[in-house]
Amino acid sequence: MLITLEKAGLNDAAELYRLQIKSFCALLRRYQDYSSSPGAEKPERTIQRLMDPSTDYYFISLQEDRQATHIGALRICNLGELCKLKQIFILPDYQGNGYAQMAIAAAEALYPFCKRWELDTILQKAKLCYLYEKLGYRKTGKVEHVKDGMDIVFYAK
Repeated sequence: MLITLEKAGLNDAAELYRLQIKSFCALLRRYQDYSSSPGAEKPERTIQRLMDPSTDYYFISLQEDRQATHIGALRICNLGELCKLKQIFILPDYQGNGYAQMAIAAAEALYPFCKRWELDTILQKAKLCYLYEKLGYRKTGKVEHVKDGMDIVFYAK
């Protein structure tokens, strides 16, 4: 099975939003973070991001038997020599198969001019931290407390 990235546009907003809500549902239930969780956002937020000239959305497509299935998406803020991986989400049925790792590597290859990559994630989600560290990201030392049992840790590469 092969992972590819497909650039998404404004006409893809509804599908991106649907994938995002389904993918972040478990984290939203776990942390009850209705103020900043992508799982609690409104559809208008996806549209706003798609209209931002520094933002690129890509569908993560799984190629099987000559058919492509959108299994998630990722969002990159392209700031020239700095790129920020702002979101990556994979539908629950496809998580744990290495698809996020493949998608991140493919996304980084699309921006060869980028000298620094940044991202953030939930510190308490050891699997997510492990994934990013395996891809070469290192903690910057910055941590933001969100609520009891939930902190955001920042990474750079």
